[in-house]
Amino acid sequence: MNVELSGRLRSFLEYMQIEKNYSEYTIQFYRQDLEDFFAFMSEQGISSLAQVEYLDGRLFLTKLYEQHYSRASAARKISSIRSFFKFLMREKLVGENPFALLSQPKKHKRLPKFFYEEEMEQLFSACEGEDDLSIRNKALLETLYATGIRVSECVQIKMKDIDFDFETIHVTGKGRKERIVLFGHFAGDAINKYMEKSRPALTGNAKAHPYLFVNARGGPLTSRGVRYILNEIIKKASLTGKIHPHMLRHTFATHLLNHGADLRTVQELLGHENLSSTQVYMHVTKEHLRKTYMSFHPRA
Repeated sequence: MNVELSGRLRSFLEYMQIEKNYSEYTIQFYRQDLEDFFAFMSEQGISSLAQVEYLDGRLFLTKLYEQHYSRASAARKISSIRSFFKFLMREKLVGENPFALLSQPKKHKRLPKFFYEEEMEQLFSACEGEDDLSIRNKALLETLYATGIRVSECVQIKMKDIDFDFETIHVTGKGRKERIVLFGHFAGDAINKYMEKSRPALTGNAKAHPYLFVNARGGPLTSRGVRYILNEIIKKASLTGKIHPHMLRHTFATHLLNHGADLRTVQELLGHENLSSTQVYMHVTKEHLRKTYMSFHPRA
């Protein structure tokens, strides 16, 4: 558990004990529920509470059902996390509560955040340039969008893991499970250009290492570094809001389904063990279809 999560948890439990006067027994339930959610965040490559979104809550709820939690137990965990984010909002530590609507299916659910295809084109255009960092940034963006891998998987890619002949990358996911992901010629060209021109220039006199993506000083790129790069791309593209790398994973799955890919294929590409984990993306595509229909059908 990182320093931010540890500190926020401690403050929340103190609040529950002192201001709410909850029993130690009840507080232990809150602690366990939140630690379970923090473990899920780590698995998903989400390092900050401000990055948690509604879709992440749905994914977490799906995992609870996969682990055979009863509806009552799952509801308690969601309630604990919702109370936690409510506290964080009160303290002005986050801007919204991503769990606010999770257990209220009758209420309107906002569309989980992902990039539309036109927005992705803007992001790619913002990476254009022949300087070393622009070349690296484009390769990074193309890789995340082409493969749908988690940021934790991306920063662990080594040069030997890439097979340009078969257009595949060997990645190690959560639980150290290995899988092969595919990429197309756009990503292939960007990665190849980066490896031939940009990476050697960036590494320079830095200590040799095998990792594909490097920072401006030539060291291995971190998850935090990826988030910084993507947010800089957002600014350059003049798009509003912030981005965390998981949005590109959401976008990858959503675009595949929107273009007719079957759920089983997307499940395998994402590395989900169970189909139920992938089915949450159907909510995105159905909402997208409904919005398009209502906008364009003459009698909608």
